[in-house]
Parts: sequence; C-alpha cells; structure tokens
Amino acid sequence: MNPLEWLFGTRTGVIVLVVGGVLLCLLIAFIAERRMRKVYFNHEKEEDDDSLLG
Repeated sequence: MNPLEWLFGTRTGVIVLVVGGVLLCLLIAFIAERRMRKVYFNHEKEEDDDSLLG
C-alpha cells in the first residue's frame, strides 16, 4: 500500500493528518507568542500612559 493511500484513504490516516495539523498550528502559535513577548514586553505604567482598558 502506498503511504499516500494510507494517509488520505483510511480513517486512521485522516486522523493523523488532523492531529498533525492541530499540533503544527499550536507550535506556530507558541513560537509567535514568544517572539511577540520579546518585542512587546510589559512595562511599568506611567502617569502619561493612555489606555482604553484602565
């Protein structure tokens, strides 16, 4: 059996594709979050900081 036939043609193969896609998205989100924390770090609030949330 061709590996592509197994991956796209069986229920187990489709489940592997879906789970792999979810894990890939989680990994990308985790890496993006870490990079954004380095760029937009939390700083102390100052008097002249304007914020819509308080």
